[in-house]
Amino acid sequence: MSDNEIKQACESFKALITEQLARVENLQKPQSIEKLSEKNKLIIGVCWGDGIGPAICEQAQWIFKEIIKNSSREQVIEFEIIDDLTIENRAQKHQAIPDTSLEKLKKCDIILKGPTTTPQAGDDWPNIESANVAMRRELDLFACVRPIKIPKDSIDWCIFRENTEGAYTLGSKGFDVSNDLSIDFKICSEQGAERICRMAFEYAKDNKKKKVTVVTKSNVVKTTDGRFSKVAKRVAKEYESYGITCDEWYIDIMTAKILDPSRRSEFEVMVMPNLYGDILSDEAGQLQGGVGTAGSANIGSKYAMFEAIHGSAPRMVKEGRSQYADPSSMIKATAMCLKHIGWINEGNKLDMALEICGQFEQKLKITGRESGSTNSEYSEYILETYLDPNIQQRYEKYTSK
Repeated sequence: MSDNEIKQACESFKALITEQLARVENLQKPQSIEKLSEKNKLIIGVCWGDGIGPAICEQAQWIFKEIIKNSSREQVIEFEIIDDLTIENRAQKHQAIPDTSLEKLKKCDIILKGPTTTPQAGDDWPNIESANVAMRRELDLFACVRPIKIPKDSIDWCIFRENTEGAYTLGSKGFDVSNDLSIDFKICSEQGAERICRMAFEYAKDNKKKKVTVVTKSNVVKTTDGRFSKVAKRVAKEYESYGITCDEWYIDIMTAKILDPSRRSEFEVMVMPNLYGDILSDEAGQLQGGVGTAGSANIGSKYAMFEAIHGSAPRMVKEGRSQYADPSSMIKATAMCLKHIGWINEGNKLDMALEICGQFEQKLKITGRESGSTNSEYSEYILETYLDPNIQQRYEKYTSK
């Protein structure tokens, strides 16, 4: 390796450190989450996304509109279609989020987003950054919240994943030091770790949960994961008076233990850095019935974005199967959105409808092919269940022990 290569690498690293110190300085300013339930008008930006995104996002928006139809709340909501956050437009502009799209997003209070395609090195698209990662950074959506509920297995988890740091936030800023050496970066700040940990403990307190599990690899990744672990344990001390305990598991054994029938029901709230949260919540979603059944909330101090946790499935589009894509994840995201803006009863009812249709009755099934229902047929089944005046009794028939 030449001295010039080392010098260039040091200059690149210096630029990253300078950028991150400026970000942390901004995090040190007082922050509070805006209460959207108190606003007289809410603008919900609907991003169709790529691949199967338009097919499933359309169903989620339709259910949202049906739920608020003919109510006073219908007047509060204004939908704004943002149809230019597509891989084609992003590739043409060579931006993870084109400037025009970002301008539209920042005019919204809430974003309901279908899955977007993230190019991989070597494929047909320019190797631009993930739109998801960019959106979380630009709108400071620091908390990714993914609930998982499987009543028959006594599983009721809520996974809190830090969204703006960890292994993903600088994923497009690594560099090749030489022809033989490539370096990427993982970061953790005191402020970034504290705000996600505090949100997890606040959720535990508000929802009468008794344990928060911190997931790291701090025995090996001693600096960044070590900081996350220390911050979590410091925050945990503030919640001991609420009867909330805190334990720590390493990500490798944690992926095994959520599969262990003798242990998994003991977990309640989990909080972890970005990459671990992405992996663990997908595994948890698969246990619930597939990643297509799990929704995701991305919460910041000003904005919130709700999305499916799965990808854009371009193969389904190529094979002409978009109409058979499961809309459950986007509809779950809609339920989370309803609760976030203060419509708790509506959100809880939609959750019940999803569980009744997907886990209990299964009168219609989504298979991704002609052997199953279309997403519009399945969405009608969910809405019909939601509108059933006896939905509570119907739900309790399956969940009461």
